Amino acid sequence: MCDTSSVDVITIESTPKLKRPTLVAAFRGWNDAGGAASLAAGYLRAVTDAERFAVIDPDPFVDYQQTRPSVTLEDGHVRNVEWPETEILAAEPHDIVIVIGPEPNMRWRAYSDAICQLARKMRVELVVTLGALLADTPHTRPVPVSSTGSDDELIARLGLTRSNYEGPTGIVGVLHDACARAQLRSASLWAATPHYISATPNPPAAVALLERLAELTGTPGPSGDLVRAASEYAVRVAAAVAEDPELGAYVEQLESAADAEDPPTGEDLARDFERYLREQGGEESG
Repeated sequence: MCDTSSVDVITIESTPKLKRPTLVAAFRGWNDAGGAASLAAGYLRAVTDAERFAVIDPDPFVDYQQTRPSVTLEDGHVRNVEWPETEILAAEPHDIVIVIGPEPNMRWRAYSDAICQLARKMRVELVVTLGALLADTPHTRPVPVSSTGSDDELIARLGLTRSNYEGPTGIVGVLHDACARAQLRSASLWAATPHYISATPNPPAAVALLERLAELTGTPGPSGDLVRAASEYAVRVAAAVAEDPELGAYVEQLESAADAEDPPTGEDLARDFERYLREQGGEESG
């Protein structure tokens, strides 16, 4: 029988046995171009056999007219309503906590503080967020991943860059601010996805995020179905580009620009990220 209690707005359903876990978080919506971040977190959940032990009730945080629940049928006639919950899972053998859910519509500070409160209670050593952004990058080149942090020792040890971004932000930015106030070390990974591709999800970007996460924290890297999905995705995109001469010419321009330059540095990717957030913020306020 589960020991049900609450940490603020979080309902604790069971108590996993963890030591000094890493917490990995991904949120669907504004922070998740091409669905790459949520796909990466979902893969990590599956490959580590992570089990749900807590949930954040969506009622205080979600506007259901913007983020609607969905209805499913069971046995062809029983209707189930699936609510946009934030699930919190643990993979005990890997010492990982995974947070997956939609970006909330309201009360971001309370939402982020609740996650940090739970993280401190569980003695989380590092919080890593996954995100994806749209950028001028060709699909025929490796997916760039920006890796930033705010702690000098962490930046030096993990080879991160410092974020100097100013402008509109999403729940990822607010969560990192909450981590700083809660004295939790945190890092942020962002994959750059081609802005001319609308297909979702984007497995190559998810693979890139998981590879970088594995380098930083020792979590399982991508394999099996996800790697095959990335290969199949690349084939489909190549076929679509081949059928559109104008798009093909544009991709060639991006390739030439990418090949003429040195590999992008962390600062280069951070600038792309900052431009993306500002453009998104302008769209929301316009």
